[in-house]
Amino acid sequence: MYQITAYIKFLFSSTNQHGVHSPFIYNFVTKCLYDKRKYDDYSRLKNYRQALLKNNNSIEITDFGYGSRVFKTNKRTIKQIAKISGTPLKRAKLFYRLSNYFQPKKTLELGTSLGIATQALASGNPENKITSIEGCPNIAEQANRQLSKFKNVNLLIGEFKNIIPTLNADKFDFIFFDGHHSKQATIEYLEMLLTKAHNDSIFVFDDIYWSKEMTEAWEYIKAHKSVTVTVDCFHLGFVFFRKEQVKEHFRIRI
Repeated sequence: MYQITAYIKFLFSSTNQHGVHSPFIYNFVTKCLYDKRKYDDYSRLKNYRQALLKNNNSIEITDFGYGSRVFKTNKRTIKQIAKISGTPLKRAKLFYRLSNYFQPKKTLELGTSLGIATQALASGNPENKITSIEGCPNIAEQANRQLSKFKNVNLLIGEFKNIIPTLNADKFDFIFFDGHHSKQATIEYLEMLLTKAHNDSIFVFDDIYWSKEMTEAWEYIKAHKSVTVTVDCFHLGFVFFRKEQVKEHFRIRI
């Protein structure tokens, strides 16, 4: 019920590109979020996800996050994980466009899962060196089988809080937060990774309306002194640190 109510409020308070006066955000919305071009790589994203949806193999899940609202057991099939918690195709295409539009050179992903978003980020810019962290060894093994052909992806296994301090990169251009769906953990990882951000870095937060406390985490992020601009697209929240921008928050329907 919380998500339904939040979405109705979002629809009434959000806009499209016509409500955006910042040239930087206007270009982001029109040239990336609303980009309708049919990229050849989209078919590969679809095939990757469809192969997972046909996989009946079962694995045991180690969940370090907030747990599942659907599954009552830790034993699940690959196709169940892909269907329920895997990145939808529409969103995978968006991550492809994000990588293609911003051309990040160093990306960090917290929560590989089956690697659907990882593949999209890797395909959108082959020069993008991606470090992806997955807590569950069995899921990581499945993802690694699919991602091993991408030379620009490095998959690490372990808890985020343990691996983040060991990361070699001084700065990341793009960080995708898609793991723990709790306020405390989201804020904790934000604070840990702010030292890895530069003026043009982009932070992307998944499921900012997953629960009331995740929305509270999003409000904390928006108010943070290091953050200048945010774009709320309901399922995803985009964060920018550009000092040349005045502090402003947008709600954009996609």
